[in-house]
Amino acid sequence: MEKSAKIYVAGHNGMVGSAILRKLKSEGFTNLITRSSKELDLRNEQAVREFFIAEKPDYVFLAAAKVGGIVANNTYRAEFLYDNLQIQNNVIHNSHLNGVKKLMFLGSSCIYPKMAPQPLKEEYLLTGLLEETNEPYAIAKIAGIKMCDAYRSQYGCNYISVMPTNLYGYNDNYHPENSHVLPALIRRFHEAKINDALSVTIWGTGTPMREFLFADDLADACFYLMQNYNEPNLINIGTGKDITIKDLAYLIKHIVDYKGEINFDTSKPDGTPRKLMDVSKLHAKGWTHKIELEEGIKLAYKDFLEKYA
Repeated sequence: MEKSAKIYVAGHNGMVGSAILRKLKSEGFTNLITRSSKELDLRNEQAVREFFIAEKPDYVFLAAAKVGGIVANNTYRAEFLYDNLQIQNNVIHNSHLNGVKKLMFLGSSCIYPKMAPQPLKEEYLLTGLLEETNEPYAIAKIAGIKMCDAYRSQYGCNYISVMPTNLYGYNDNYHPENSHVLPALIRRFHEAKINDALSVTIWGTGTPMREFLFADDLADACFYLMQNYNEPNLINIGTGKDITIKDLAYLIKHIVDYKGEINFDTSKPDGTPRKLMDVSKLHAKGWTHKIELEEGIKLAYKDFLEKYA
């Protein structure tokens, strides 16, 4: 990407989009285009068409999506399918119509089959049934990957798809019901600390294993791949390392400096036993993560204290 290139970051107010924007600015890119969802509804085909005709971006990072935790995914199934299909259809198609040089589509690890072998390799896509609770979101994201590949094969568009693992970091969502496990635990331990609660209860046995990537590392990987990766299909972005929910809880407890006990409610479900990305393809391309989990959680907790606590 040329330093003078016009770059559109779709979804710049979210955790991922804001991290990509910070990375681009730190690398000296100044011709950056952003629109909030209030300024531009990406579900509106006419509005998106007019935006692309007016702005004519050279490069697009498509990080905009309707996202949420397990409850939101399962409750608003129609919205998660419709909104995400509309957003990516409009942005990808209008990028093609307006001569965008390269587009990056960001998906999610939930695209992989529920019972896929671990770690998750890129070729496991569409080899089995999806997790039922977030199937609409996953189907939308799979459609986005296939759309990028179809536009590449039919029109020669250089559109690439990246699949991040579980993310956390600056501008994360700490909503009590709709947040993911890591930010939810940060909030819960912090509130237990300031309320002098004797214990914190966590659902399940604590044995499931999850992988976590700091959002600024994801942005670094996205920037790297935008410069160095031009292939169809998809590429995983992660650390290649995972941790049990129990060990994660004790790590966050230590960082927050909460003195009480942790109880595991084993009557509650555990979810998928393990979700780890195979990142050998990414490592072979020359990129590895830089921010380890303990350092990343300290940065995220500092951000939480400044913005939300």
